[in-house]
Amino acid sequence: MAKKSVASLQTGSKRLTKAIRMVKSPKTGAYVFEEAIMAPDQVNDWLNKK
Repeated sequence: MAKKSVASLQTGSKRLTKAIRMVKSPKTGAYVFEEAIMAPDQVNDWLNKK
């Protein structure tokens, strides 16, 4: 499973990060991408959960 964080976003005083991870679909077996925008300190926790 490949993982990566791709963009750093700034909105006003908040700094946000867009993270993308690739997960394998249990139904079809194909890989799909999940995206989320969050604070930089939450990225590793989000990438490590399954």
